Amino acid sequence: MKAVGVVALLLTVIGGLNWGLVGFFGFNLVEAILGAGTVATAVVYDVVGLSALWTLVDWFTKRNAE
Repeated sequence: MKAVGVVALLLTVIGGLNWGLVGFFGFNLVEAILGAGTVATAVVYDVVGLSALWTLVDWFTKRNAE
């Protein structure tokens, strides 16, 4: 399970960096690489969103265990 948490955290950070690019420069790296409105772009967004949920649940679970 530890590997899943590391991958989820990494994907969450990558997603955050992409949103930073969108916010500061109006540049969406995911759409630049995979194309706007493609299935691949939607899958990347879905996986990053699920990773963020996993990271959040994992953080709260560990916090409550202490």
